Amino acid sequence: MAKILFTFLTVLLLTVGKAQSRLNTMETPKPYTILVLMNATPQWLSLTRDQRSQFFEAQLMPVFQKVGKSVEVRLFDSEYFHAKVSDFMIITTHDLNQYKMLIELLRDTKIYAVPYFEVIDIIVGQENLFKDFNEQFKQKKE
Repeated sequence: MAKILFTFLTVLLLTVGKAQSRLNTMETPKPYTILVLMNATPQWLSLTRDQRSQFFEAQLMPVFQKVGKSVEVRLFDSEYFHAKVSDFMIITTHDLNQYKMLIELLRDTKIYAVPYFEVIDIIVGQENLFKDFNEQFKQKKE
């Protein structure tokens, strides 16, 4: 009888653990990571460093702050290492609507309008998403 009770409790605990794991995965979706690959145009490069700094503070910082509660933006230089991509942004968010808002707000600035930068490519992904799919396939087999 004790062995049956022990087996029952073990199965119950494993089942609850798997269910909790599934709930945790569902409750905390992985953030999207978005790479925006850009190349500086001659219009940007012809500005002085002071003019670039002033533009960044006056035009870009307010945009980043507007979406900053749900979108993290990190800026990188790559002109020393890549011939076609001089700069890139790494954007992290759980909310693609806020990401779209960021891009729309940037489109209203000289980044796109002059343009100061040419967008080469946009790459969207989620970290190790294959693990989630593997777990889903395992659950279907059970």
